[in-house]
Amino acid sequence: MLMSGAQILLECLRKEGVTHIFGYPGGAVLPIYDAIFDCHDIKHILVRHEQGASHMADGFARSTGKVGVCLATSGPGATNLVTGIATAYMDSIPMVAITGQVRTSVIGKDAFQEADITGITMPITKHNRLVKRVEDLASAIAEAFYIAKSGRPGPTLVDIPLDVSRNQIEFDVEKDYPKQVNIPSYRPAGPSGRVPDLQMKKAVQLIAEAERPVLYVGGGAIASGAQAEVTALAERTNILVTTTLLGKGAIDESHPLALGMLGMHGNAYANHAVNSADLLIAVGARFDDRVTGNVDKFAVGARIIHIDIDPAEIGKVMQPDVPIVGDVKNILTELIKQVQPREATAWNDQIMEWKEAFPLVYPNDGNLYAEYAIEMVNELFDHDAIMATDVGQHQMWAAQYFKCNRPRQWITSGGLGTMGFGLPAAIGAQFANPDKRVVCLSGDGSIQMCIQELMTATVYGVPVITVIVNNRSLGMVRQWQEMFYEERYSAVDLQASPDFVKLVEAYGGVGMRATTREQLREALIKAKVVTDRPVVIDCVIPTMEKVYPMIPSGQSVKEMMLRHDLEQVKASVHADGETWSFADEERVLEQVVEVGASGAE
Repeated sequence: MLMSGAQILLECLRKEGVTHIFGYPGGAVLPIYDAIFDCHDIKHILVRHEQGASHMADGFARSTGKVGVCLATSGPGATNLVTGIATAYMDSIPMVAITGQVRTSVIGKDAFQEADITGITMPITKHNRLVKRVEDLASAIAEAFYIAKSGRPGPTLVDIPLDVSRNQIEFDVEKDYPKQVNIPSYRPAGPSGRVPDLQMKKAVQLIAEAERPVLYVGGGAIASGAQAEVTALAERTNILVTTTLLGKGAIDESHPLALGMLGMHGNAYANHAVNSADLLIAVGARFDDRVTGNVDKFAVGARIIHIDIDPAEIGKVMQPDVPIVGDVKNILTELIKQVQPREATAWNDQIMEWKEAFPLVYPNDGNLYAEYAIEMVNELFDHDAIMATDVGQHQMWAAQYFKCNRPRQWITSGGLGTMGFGLPAAIGAQFANPDKRVVCLSGDGSIQMCIQELMTATVYGVPVITVIVNNRSLGMVRQWQEMFYEERYSAVDLQASPDFVKLVEAYGGVGMRATTREQLREALIKAKVVTDRPVVIDCVIPTMEKVYPMIPSGQSVKEMMLRHDLEQVKASVHADGETWSFADEERVLEQVVEVGASGAE
């Protein structure tokens, strides 16, 4: 059948199982959008900014493990994807970005809206390709998807000139779309890869000899789908598990062997455990500087087993005693078979003592705090919501207090730390998971960076709930300025922010404001019954609140800062205080709001 390049592209996307494209049209992709007009089995989501498209594709991918797809025109359209592509690259998220390009005859001649997007994105993609002939388009798409999802996942990009989209050739997707991709220079490890016997024996021996072992689990375990294996290994050996920011959900965080997050704003007891360990089993983690701090003082007494699918990560930061390259799920499956069961020891008791001495707490004084809001979200949705966050203090509070019971429930920008990520990522996750509720936790700074995507949510009836932790400042920057820059608060005051309630209403959503705990609970109950449009809750908290614990940048656990009033706050938590349950939410809902057919009114 005679097909244009644009039609071939859509046939290839169907073959890859693509269900959603997040995009924004423009001149260089008009043939593709003309083909989309007749395409009814792949849903195109019209975003309000190309950065939103890349973050939505990212959120779609993080919440499913499938490849997310975004589409933009040439020049500024393509360059607007860059932040989202870099975000996905730093966190190893499978994504295919498709960009339009000027005609092949004018490439390199500074044509209107020309940008060398393959050159620009070379450092932030696993692979990219400029397609100069329509005959090469199918193979380019097949390569892009294969590379994006195989081995260590990551974003790829295919740049399609206008004439390539227009040109026609005979094409039959069943015959002409590559059934296998063979790239001689690309041989990633996979689920069926061979487990290195010698290294496995060494790892088993180190585990048997260790007196103070800790499992340190990162995002690689999520990418590999290895929650069951992480949990099984921990239970078989009675080794406690700490996770990175991107490793949340690799073990149910209510599990008695789960220590929560470690690192700069990680749990004090998790940091003490790692600092005192004699064996660190790193699983799909890359020894990020926000975890290690000063590497010369990180886990100095520990031998290291490092399991990772990417050989480039082995020895990049910390030199392991036993490196094991391969798929995490595959390696752990074999390790579980070989390792001997261990009973809980005095080491486990010691960590539990640290957990009791250094708990995560916030004041039980009746005031509204971000931590309380996060706990209420968990409770209202029975720990089943998908949480997407922006970047800042609220992100760290969420990492501490939002308890994941499964993988892909936690969506956040880790490596790049992208403000503006949360809302569009949450929208992408909601499209991918229509049967789940998705909550975005943002800040009054972050939310304004991609707030226009509220219109996307309204148009498509996406019921994402956004809770804005509003402290009227750039909170994390302010915290650092207070602690390390003699309280010289430079360019962090956000008192002049919009009225977020009116703003979301202008976008067609539901807006509410909470300044007390009671108002927050009522707002969340109202938000839960809205199922056809976005909801924003402006949650006003004190400006002075800071995130603790905190290990200053480049320092070690010995310099870890705890809240100065820790003992006082611990006492307030255990004192008689407010008790609340959402079990009777229907009764409360009748008291606070009339529920219309389409939501809270």
